Amino acid sequence: MSAFTEVAPGVHRFADTCNVYVVTAGDGSGDGRRGAIAIDFGSGEVLDHLDELGLDTLDAILMTHHHRDQGQGLPRAVAAGIPIHVPPVEQDLFARVDEMWSARALYNDYNLRQDRFSLLDPVPIAGTVPEYRTARFGGIDVKTVPAPGHTMGSVAYLVDRGDARIAFTGDLIYAPGKVWSLAATQWSYTENEGPAMTVLSCLLLQEEEPTILLPSHGEPMPQAIEALESLAVRMGEYVDSRRTNPWDLRDWLERPFVRLTDHLLLNRTANSCVYVLLSDSGAALFIDYGYDMSTGWPAGTDRAARRPWLASLPALKRDFGVTSIEVVLGTHYHDDHIAGLNLLRDVEGTEVWLPENVAPIMADPMRTDLPCQWFEPIPADRVLPLGGTVRWQEYEIVTHELPGHTLYAAAFEFEVDGVRVLATGDQQTAEGRLGVQREILNYQYRNRFRRDDFIQSAALYRRVAPGLMITGHWQGREVDEDYLQLLTEQGDELAAIHDGLLPDDGQRPPADGNLVLVEPFYQRVTAGDDLTYEVVVVNAYDDAREVVAELVTPPGWSRPEPAAVVAGAGETVRLRFAVRAGGEARKRQRLAADVRVGGVRLGQAGDAVVDTVAATALDAVVDTAGTLG
Repeated sequence: MSAFTEVAPGVHRFADTCNVYVVTAGDGSGDGRRGAIAIDFGSGEVLDHLDELGLDTLDAILMTHHHRDQGQGLPRAVAAGIPIHVPPVEQDLFARVDEMWSARALYNDYNLRQDRFSLLDPVPIAGTVPEYRTARFGGIDVKTVPAPGHTMGSVAYLVDRGDARIAFTGDLIYAPGKVWSLAATQWSYTENEGPAMTVLSCLLLQEEEPTILLPSHGEPMPQAIEALESLAVRMGEYVDSRRTNPWDLRDWLERPFVRLTDHLLLNRTANSCVYVLLSDSGAALFIDYGYDMSTGWPAGTDRAARRPWLASLPALKRDFGVTSIEVVLGTHYHDDHIAGLNLLRDVEGTEVWLPENVAPIMADPMRTDLPCQWFEPIPADRVLPLGGTVRWQEYEIVTHELPGHTLYAAAFEFEVDGVRVLATGDQQTAEGRLGVQREILNYQYRNRFRRDDFIQSAALYRRVAPGLMITGHWQGREVDEDYLQLLTEQGDELAAIHDGLLPDDGQRPPADGNLVLVEPFYQRVTAGDDLTYEVVVVNAYDDAREVVAELVTPPGWSRPEPAAVVAGAGETVRLRFAVRAGGEARKRQRLAADVRVGGVRLGQAGDAVVDTVAATALDAVVDTAGTLG
C-alpha cells in the first residue's frame, strides 16, 4: 500500500507531522528525469518513500512557514543536497534561527508569537520564494502569494494543472470556516493582529480563484472559494468580539484609499501614511511605502514580525485608473516608511528615488548606529539633491532637507490641484487645531538630533508656505500664519531648553550625545577577514584640540596603533583603522574606541559589534535576501 494519496493531478499527499505534498512534473530537469518538489517537509520521512512515485530525489522544497511541524526534518534535505526555499519574511527563522534562540526573551515575556515553535538549529537555504510572482522549481511553475495569519510571514503557493488551480495554504485554513490553531494567530499581548490578517488573506486568496485548497493540516477543500469565505466571515466575527468598534476588513480591501484632492490620495490602511500622487497619464507616485494593510504591531522587532505586502494595490489600479506605479519617494529611512520599497521595485518595476542625505543610510543600513532600519539595503534608483527640483509626469517636486525627527530626512514640496503641499514625514504631529496650543515635536536622540533642527524646519515652512501639510502618522492640516508662528516659537523654545540643560563651560556637546561613533556599527564577516573601521569624533570644545583614538578589538584580533588628528572647534573628524578579525567564529563580538580630546579622556565612548562566521557557513547560505527560481 502506497504511503501517498493523490489529492490532485500530479499532487501526492504524504501524512507526516504535517501534510507533505509532493508535486511532480514531466521532464522538469532537461535530462529526461521526472521533476518533483515538496511543499513543506515534516519529519523528512517522505524521502524514504519517493521510489513509490518513481522518484529518486526532490528538486526543491518550498516551505509555507517556519513552524517545526512543517520542517523539523529539513536537516535530512540538506544532507541529501535538496535546495530549500522559504518565505522572505521568515528566512532568519530558518538560516539564522540560532540567533533567535540566543536572544529570545524568557523573563517577563509579553511576546505571544509562536516563534519558539521554530527549528532547533539553523539550516542553509537556497533562497527565498518571490512573493506575487511565478518561479519555476523542478519544471513546475509556482506562484507565491502572502498569506499572513497563522504566522506573520506565511505564504501560500498556487500551481495550475489543467482547469484546476491548486492552492497550498499552509496553516491559513484547516477546513471550511476553521483554523488549525487560534493560539498561533495571537502575536502580541491582548491584541489580535493575526485573526484580522487571516481575514484579509482569505479575501485576497479568493481573488486568485483557486479551485481546491490543500492545507498543512486537514483534508482537501474542493469548494475553495466557499471555504475561504466561511473562514473570513467566522474569523471576522472573532475579530469584532475583541474590539470596542468593529473592523470592516472587506471595506479595507475595497476602499483603502481616500482622496485629499482629486489627484492626491491617502492609504488609510497603512501603518504609516502612504500618499499617492496621480498623473493624468495613469501613472502613480508614492510617498513612503512601509507596511500596507496593517492590523497592528506584532511583538518583537525581528524580520519575522514585520510584513511588507501589496494588499492595497488592486483597489488603487481598479478605482483610480492607475496603470503603473512609476516612482516611490522616501521621506526618511525608518522601516515603517520604507519596508515595502524593494518589494514595489521587484513586483511593480517601481523606481526608488531617495534624498541625498537618506540614500546612503538605506544603501548601507548597518554602517551607522541608527534605530528602525530595514533588514536589507534599499539602493536608490535616483538620488535627489537637497534643494533641487525634479520633474515627474506633470509635477515638479522639490526636495528639502528636514532635520529634527532624524538628521536623515527630507520634505517634499509639490503643487497638486492648485494646492501647494509639503510632505513632512514624522517631523511633528501636525494635528494642531483650534484650542490646541502645542504640537509634539517628534525628536529621538538616537535618530541624530541637533539643538536648532526645529528652528530650521520652521524657517523652511515659512519659505515654502504650503497650503496643506501631510505627515507620516497623523492627520494632515491646512497651514495658516498662526500654525507657522506656533512651530517657530516651539523650535526656539526647544533649542533654549537644550542650551539650558547641557554644558556651556567652553564646550557645546551635541544634543544627541554622539561624541564618538564607530563605523560600521555592525558587520557579519568571515573569520580572519581584513576589515576597515572609522572612528568618528566630535570636538565639542571652542578651541582646536588634538584627537587621539585607539580601537579596542576583541581577543584574537589584531590591535592597530592609536591614530591622532587635530580637530578645529566644533569639528567632526574621522580616524581610519585596518584590523584583521580573529580566526574563530563568534557572535556579537564587541569593539570600542578609546578617545582623548585634548587633555580630556572620554574613555571607550563609541562601540561596534561584529559576528564572525566560518567560511563554510557563509558559503552555505546563498543570497538569503534574494529569490531563486
